Amino acid sequence: MPGIFKTTVLATLLVASLSGCVVEPVHHRRPPPPPPVEVVPVMPAPNYHWVAGHYRWAPERGEWLWVPGHWQGR
Repeated sequence: MPGIFKTTVLATLLVASLSGCVVEPVHHRRPPPPPPVEVVPVMPAPNYHWVAGHYRWAPERGEWLWVPGHWQGR
């Protein structure tokens, strides 16, 4: 009988602890649009490389924002 009581108490505690869990809905964001055509300007100096533009997700606005490409020195 003591084994059943322990099991019942443990099960009750487990259920009580899980009842406070909150499951937030998963917000599926749409995929980014196709990237625009970028015109790569002339290299500003030797030893620079082009970093292509990309989209980044802006959660506060709920949309994709385009980050333009740029030259970066090495």
